[in-house]
This record gives sequence, structure tokens and C-alpha cells, in this order.
Amino acid sequence: MNSKLLKLSLVCVAGGLIFTANPKTAFAYDEGVAGYIYDKDTGSSDSSSDGGSTSSLSISDIPIPGFKDIGIANVDTNLLIRSGPGEDYKIIGKLPKNAGCDVIETGSNGWTKISAETATGTLTGYVKSEYLTTGSNATQLAREVGNYIATANTDGLNVRSDASINSEIIDRIAKGEELLVLDSKVITTDSDHKVWVKVSLDSDTEEGSVGYISKEYVDLSFQLIHALSMLELQYGAGVSSTRVNLINMAKDHLGEAYVWGGTSLGVGVDCSGFTQALYRKLGYSIPRTSRSQACSGTKISASDLKPGDLVFYGSSSYINHVAMYIGNGQVIHASNHRDGIKISNLYYRTPVKFVRYISD
Repeated sequence: MNSKLLKLSLVCVAGGLIFTANPKTAFAYDEGVAGYIYDKDTGSSDSSSDGGSTSSLSISDIPIPGFKDIGIANVDTNLLIRSGPGEDYKIIGKLPKNAGCDVIETGSNGWTKISAETATGTLTGYVKSEYLTTGSNATQLAREVGNYIATANTDGLNVRSDASINSEIIDRIAKGEELLVLDSKVITTDSDHKVWVKVSLDSDTEEGSVGYISKEYVDLSFQLIHALSMLELQYGAGVSSTRVNLINMAKDHLGEAYVWGGTSLGVGVDCSGFTQALYRKLGYSIPRTSRSQACSGTKISASDLKPGDLVFYGSSSYINHVAMYIGNGQVIHASNHRDGIKISNLYYRTPVKFVRYISD
């Protein structure tokens, strides 16, 4: 299989490339600064047993993020972003571990001015310089911690159990939602010449739920984890103090690690370990697994959801993921090894059940 060394000149602002649903593209040029050097497979194909073929993602046809001056959060959990260069300034956002940003200015007193894109827009502020990897070390680290991502460009995107139009539909994904691409052999062409991408769905299994999506309905890109704005940390009004405490506590752990089988907040949790640990802190005892959590409590409808209620995903016969509703059409959940604890749209996948444990 042939490989090709590509030198990429990365001259665009970090946020516009990494964190949007449709990142801009930076391809090879003869001049430029702060570029990556990639030695990636060019996408040559191998025959598969069903008469189709598989091929690797190629730098030549996947958008690559770029930076004027890249910075990556070098922390175990989150790097706080403040409105000014000092700890007395207001916290305006967070950079989770290995999240990317663009360095604007390295000032005195150990603070760096940065810019990063979040789900709600561009965030400009200051972080402690000692917790930010920069320069050539950051460009090298970006290659190691980034992931290929498939972003749905249509609503109701079918996720199938195999790379075939005749295989079972195991979920449907909303437009703009991102799925982690699996393997180096990620693109599969079936016997009908339809191209499929192998992806991971959030799940309470160690390896996640594997599915296949049609390449024509996704935008493929190479991304780092995005920053979190304070707007993403807000909750809906008019809820009980118990629910407010629960949601605020959950948001304190945004960006922390996903660990399959984990139940310790601040150390590592999986999806059901996250919800169980949060409820435990408020004196509620709920089962350990997502399926058991879905079978306990009180079943409610989507229209009855309040912040703190649980939302379950999977299929009508098999539940494999749980999230907590936080209001404003959003959930917080321990997602996967890439994103850790994150906030998503309630319908980023198709919910199959809603359960209440808090009576007020």
C-alpha cells in the first residue's frame, strides 16, 4: 500500500476549523507557517470478502484543521478561561484536556491570551501559560490527540449495523451531530459501490456501539476537542433547588474523562457511572447500568422532562446509553473516550425512554 508525505500549511484561525460542523479546509501550499507534517495512507483499496473494498482516510480528501499559533490544554481535567490575565477575573469558559485554541498573545505574569471556538461561538480570554502546550510541541501533540469525525449533514441520518443498505437501522442521528470515526480502514465500499464510514455510537460498553453511515450524508474532518463556553453551562429556570444542585454539580465535571466501568467523579466514569455518582451525592440510590436505570424510577414523556431527569438511547429492545437532561433541549453525559463528559442536543440520537427519580 503506497503512502505519501504531505506538508500542510495551516494558516487559519483554530476555532473556525476545529469546532464547527463544517470546518474550513487547509490543504498543501508551498509557503506558510506552523504546519503539520503527515505521513498518512493515501486511500488505496483492499478487497473485502463481500465483493466490495475498504480504504483508509486520505489527507487529500479530508479537511485538516489549521492554526496561526496552536495551543493545547495540558491539564488532567479542564483549563479555566478567564476574562482577564489573573485569577480575580471572571471565568468565561473551559478548555478540556487536549482541547485546541489559537494563541493570540503571551503576556507577562504567566498568562496567555487565546481564542477558541465553542458550540455557541468564538471565545476570547486568558489561561495560565504553564498549562498550555504551544509551538512545535503543540503541532505534534495535535496529530496524536486529534480524531477523524463524521458530522451529519442531514436530519435523521440512519446508522446501520453493517455496511449495507439492507442491514438493520440501529439509530438515527440529528443534523450537525458528530460521530467518532473508527479504525484506519474506515471507508467501506459495498458491492453496489455505495461508500460507508465505520463510526462509534455512545454506549455503556467498553468499545462503544459500532455502526455504519453513508459517506454522502456526512462531512469528514480531523478535529481536536472544542472549548466550553459559560452559555453551555447554563440550566433552565424554574426548577427545584435539588435539581439545580444536581445540574450544577454535573456541569462542574464537563470535559472530564470517560472511563468504561468508572464510577468516580473526577477520576473517570462511563455513562451510567456518571448519572449514578451524581445522584449518589444528593442521597439518591439508583442502579449501576443504563438498562437497569431505565427499568427503575418513573417513566415519563418527553414533554414532561425536567432538568435532572434521565434520557436513554439505543433501541426499543436494547438500551445502551444514558444522559441527564439539563434543560433548554440539552443533555449532559459521559460520551466516549474522545469527548469525555459533554453537553449534547437532546435529540443528537433518538431517545427511547425518559425516567424520573426526583419527585419534586
